[in-house]
Amino acid sequence: MFYQLGATTLIVSLVLATTPVLACTGISLKAGDGAAIRGRTLEFGFPMQSKILVVPAGKEMSGTLPDGGKGLSYTTRYAVIGANALGLPVILDGINDQGLSVGLFYFPGYAKYADATKENASHALAPQEFGIWALANFATVDEVRAAVKDIVLVPTPAPGLGSPQGAVAGAHFFLQDKSGKSLVVEPVDGTLKVHDAPLGVMTNAPTYDWHMTNLAAYINLSVKDIDSAKVGPVTLSAFGSGAGMLGLPGDFTPPSRFVRAVAFSQSAAPNATADDAVLSAFHILNQFDIPEGSVVNSAIGKPVDEITEWTSVADLKNLRWYFRTHSDQSIRMVDLKQAVEAAKGEPRTIKMDSTQPIANASTTFMSGKQAADAPQGKSAAE
Repeated sequence: MFYQLGATTLIVSLVLATTPVLACTGISLKAGDGAAIRGRTLEFGFPMQSKILVVPAGKEMSGTLPDGGKGLSYTTRYAVIGANALGLPVILDGINDQGLSVGLFYFPGYAKYADATKENASHALAPQEFGIWALANFATVDEVRAAVKDIVLVPTPAPGLGSPQGAVAGAHFFLQDKSGKSLVVEPVDGTLKVHDAPLGVMTNAPTYDWHMTNLAAYINLSVKDIDSAKVGPVTLSAFGSGAGMLGLPGDFTPPSRFVRAVAFSQSAAPNATADDAVLSAFHILNQFDIPEGSVVNSAIGKPVDEITEWTSVADLKNLRWYFRTHSDQSIRMVDLKQAVEAAKGEPRTIKMDSTQPIANASTTFMSGKQAADAPQGKSAAE
């Protein structure tokens, strides 16, 4: 009993003492029909209260300066759908009608924004405004790469983040277009650094190039089982399958999640269609779901249990954005073309949160023929 109590106390102490996890994780897959599929989880340690925004083309928008003044002004060229935060006209994750997608990921301790000045005010955006700006104006990651040279991100608080006045959110950004080409944009030392992202994976701090370098420490990992090994005169046999991945980090820190995300997305079985790849992405992202109570976060205010608020998957070929939430694990989908048409030229909002339905299958018996036709080795109940 003493040992169990001590171990539990130690675990709790370590969790409370560590840097907040803020554990967003992103992956990418490519289907056999050519569809680029991008998925991510959203965790922040503070409720984002996300809803889905539907923003048609032709809408006037502008960036926000730290003093509340107007920054970069633009008119949306493309229709956009995606999840916002805190009731703000921003996109944490979404797609546009050209098949470009964007995801905002927390970047604590490393994000350094430019100072707002009279000279750069007309080119300035708040960090949380980057996503909707990119989706509203560009069709490919190459266009974004060129455009970020002409903007600055300034330290404008996100209202409602931690308090009514808000706080400045350190963020970096992952973009992918319908070809599957990916890009990472990071605010470092007041400038925007751009990295190609050939593996299609994203987490949090430190910088993206650090994560890519860190992968070299795990080049021994393999999906192939190691059945046995000879040690001197002794032959050792594996306890079971999975020995090839022995050493894969299992914690929720950003470096460990980055390694896991690469391992699982790169080893994913081929998917013939976009629909297959969407479901595969959700299965992979199950590996990053945070059970409530396993991570305690105090980044924004008092300590709270960090949870996976929602998980999304974007089909960039068919322009569909799929999601599920912490309270409802059912997969739901928003078709961009249908949503924009139904919005009739006006910005609209779609609720994300709902209550998990639980179907009662107690009397859903198979017919005799269905049971007889069931594959060999499976019972009628399967």
